[in-house]
Amino acid sequence: MLTRPLCPDDGPVPDLMTLAVDCGGGGIKATVLDDAGTAHADPVRVPTPYPLPPDLLVDTVADIAAALPRAERATVGLPGMIRHGVVVHTPHYVTRSGPRSRVDPDLVDRWRNVDLRAALHARLDVPTLVLNDAELHGAGVVAGSGVELVLTLGTGLGSALFDGGRLAPHLEWSRAPLRRGTTYDQYVGEPERRRLGNGLWSRRVVTVVEGLRPVFWWDRLYLGGGNSRCLGPAALARLGDDVVVVPNTAALVGGVRAWDLAEG
Repeated sequence: MLTRPLCPDDGPVPDLMTLAVDCGGGGIKATVLDDAGTAHADPVRVPTPYPLPPDLLVDTVADIAAALPRAERATVGLPGMIRHGVVVHTPHYVTRSGPRSRVDPDLVDRWRNVDLRAALHARLDVPTLVLNDAELHGAGVVAGSGVELVLTLGTGLGSALFDGGRLAPHLEWSRAPLRRGTTYDQYVGEPERRRLGNGLWSRRVVTVVEGLRPVFWWDRLYLGGGNSRCLGPAALARLGDDVVVVPNTAALVGGVRAWDLAEG
């Protein structure tokens, strides 16, 4: 955690304020929190604009930040493969009009290897972290003990893995084929939830969890994201005591904790 120097006569150290931004396929939301994770403003949410080149995302985050209290650092989560603040791949922002729409080759080129952390740092003029959005969510919920897996259920399926509170390298295994060419992302993503209804979709989530258990052997699995609240009672009863459903607001709290949990 970043700290300020304190002289004997300075009194209590004021809270370090963090701008936390959760960039999703359908919306971008943000708030400003203190060191304890307490929000100092109501969250601001805007629809994700499409088409969305990198400079427009930076502009959108800056516009949201301008409507919130001043922060001394920023944490931004977005879908895809992010390495040390550099976007290797993002699935939604390379499309013409949002998730499941046609991919725009020009946007693929513009997003490839974008140093988003540097761009946001320059625009916001504060130290900035950029992570995968599931990693941001996980930072807000993990206990920091044992192997903890975080799955986020939303537009698609996000994931983050922690060991002893340390963030493991990100894997986009949700894009791997599950059956008949369907990926995990497609199998339990929002389009299938809408098509199947919550009951049948919940059974699919249970199938995914049971299939991943012998792969990860987690000590605790957290299910979050906007669609975690759609899991039915029967599915929740089958998941087991080592599976916990957590609120979607955890992503914003994770904006504070990510500075302690993420690898430098």
